[in-house]
Amino acid sequence: IAFCIVVIIPTCIGFFYSLTNWNGIVGSDVKFVGFQNFIDVFSGDQDYLQYILNTLLFTVVTTAAKTGLGLLFALALSRNIKAKNFHRGVMYMPSVLSILIIGLVFTSILNPKNGLLNEGLRMIGLESLTQRWLTDPQIAFWSVMGVDIWRGTGYIMTILIVGILAIPNVYYEAASIDGANGFKKFSYITLPMLKQTLAVTIVLNVLYGLKVFDMVYALTNGGPGHRTEVMYTAVFKQFSQGLYAQGTTISSVMFIFMVIVGYFMIKILTKDEVIE
Repeated sequence: IAFCIVVIIPTCIGFFYSLTNWNGIVGSDVKFVGFQNFIDVFSGDQDYLQYILNTLLFTVVTTAAKTGLGLLFALALSRNIKAKNFHRGVMYMPSVLSILIIGLVFTSILNPKNGLLNEGLRMIGLESLTQRWLTDPQIAFWSVMGVDIWRGTGYIMTILIVGILAIPNVYYEAASIDGANGFKKFSYITLPMLKQTLAVTIVLNVLYGLKVFDMVYALTNGGPGHRTEVMYTAVFKQFSQGLYAQGTTISSVMFIFMVIVGYFMIKILTKDEVIE
């Protein structure tokens, strides 16, 4: 009952309004327009297809980078090294910061005129590498993804460290006796036994990537020229302009897409489960 109240019913209401010309004004006539709003989204006359591609690109790149870097740092900080807890804390710290604060800080750092990054490059004689990080249409979206990767890698690292520490040490001892090197230990022990933990991190990253909004909004607000626009920044702008029907249409498209992706991910991740 609770699930129906907070998920099913609002979803159905949103889908109904996506089939109308609803503008959110109380007392205004709401006319049924069928699937015209959905046709507009996929017709190519608007930029919605580009927003969908941006969302998918963001999801794929950040998921791969955060998972790969998180695994690398987890392996490094699972060893007996000095001050490893301090290093873990430093790596995890960005994930607890407010995204709004991160946006303000990195907007200053990536400022093309007097930002810390460009000024640092100039000081070491690499002025040729200075860029308009958040205003150049060619690299702005990559800058946004880079900041998001910086923020989320430590969180994924922490989850993977827990998974690594849960692997019994007897497996590594037996492998050492058999003469296995570090790469074989990773390939035949660590990686297979981290499968479920990696699956969790991938699911978390994919779901976050598909519904990303705050990081893009804080850094570029979809600019320059909509080059960093994603689906939920488009939804926000549609609602702010009173285009409620179009906004609910985009939300419905993303909801259906996330249900499909979620279904297949669950099927893949649970295919080895044994029901007793």
